[in-house]
Amino acid sequence: MKSFGVHLFFLVFLAPVASVSVQAFTGTYGINYGRFANNIPSPDEVVTLLRGAKIRNVRIYDADQSVLKAFSGTGLEIVVGLPNGNLSDVSANADHAMSWVKDNVLAYLPDTRICGIAIGNEVLGGSGEFSGFLLGAVKNVYNAVNKLKLSDVVQITTAHSQAVFANSFPPSSCVFQDNVVQYMKPLLEFFSQIGSPFCLNAYPFLAYMSDPEQIDINYALFLPTEGINDAKTKLHYDNLLDAQIDAAYAALEDAGFEKMEVIVTETGWASRGDENESAATPNNARTFNYNLRKRLAKMKGTPLRPKNVVKAYVFAIFNENLKPGPTSERNFGLFKADGSISYDIGFHGLKSSSAYSSVLSLKLEEEEHDEDREDKKRESRER
Repeated sequence: MKSFGVHLFFLVFLAPVASVSVQAFTGTYGINYGRFANNIPSPDEVVTLLRGAKIRNVRIYDADQSVLKAFSGTGLEIVVGLPNGNLSDVSANADHAMSWVKDNVLAYLPDTRICGIAIGNEVLGGSGEFSGFLLGAVKNVYNAVNKLKLSDVVQITTAHSQAVFANSFPPSSCVFQDNVVQYMKPLLEFFSQIGSPFCLNAYPFLAYMSDPEQIDINYALFLPTEGINDAKTKLHYDNLLDAQIDAAYAALEDAGFEKMEVIVTETGWASRGDENESAATPNNARTFNYNLRKRLAKMKGTPLRPKNVVKAYVFAIFNENLKPGPTSERNFGLFKADGSISYDIGFHGLKSSSAYSSVLSLKLEEEEHDEDREDKKRESRER
């Protein structure tokens, strides 16, 4: 989930930017495919799992050959990652950026539907180790993509943690950290030119764990609650994720980029944790992820940006047994290492599980169909 990121400003030749932004997300629901484990299914089995679950949008944190080969011809849309450790080299050398794109993207297109490249992960707002390399790496990779005439196919982004914000409550008060602004503003300026969104890793789980006395867990889990009112905007929030997204929109507006779209590139809830992580339970994880799936199926925006449909990648497909840190870090998976479901939110696993309920699956499908019908009726009335 976390990797942090430092700035060496390189003057790079900037090829003409794309006039039309490429869409790297189909629908509203995606998933992160982390592989920090030694006991998870093979990429071929993962393809079977994803297609069975009808999950089309996938993010990985590298450009692993076995994964990209397995995804060939499947129709699954994948965002590959340039790891933080590669940023310095790619920022410093445009030829190395071109080689990376040719070897890890061009070589697999069009059979493997690579629709995006994430340049680093959570680089800004942390230790600062990689902050100075981010913009140079972004520009060099984009220039390589553009020279290869892939800029209308492959979108360039980078994902941020909430550590880039100085304050996020109430949402309208959110601004970027002072020590982040020097890197963030030129990055946003470039992304606004090429039509890239602001990618946010937003975890109601982490927010709740940091302040359980002040945050109602029902608010974090999309359950009925009084919610909060933002006095400045007069907007009401009935769930924490919407508030986190609108906080990002407020920070973007404050920085002068009010038209930039926010996409949630990670969100999830741990099903198991240490003694001090009492909210990390299977029931809470199931509740959050089930309600998240329902919320995304509505294809609606947030209180501040009602026309910007919320899109999110869930973290993650599997529990990852080799991840360092607290127990919760190893237990965000919708599926266990053997491919069975961790808890039931309507998906089938590779193996049968006592957690699966066909009744729940049918209920979710019926709710999604009902919501689709209502949305179509509403659209027809608005025409």
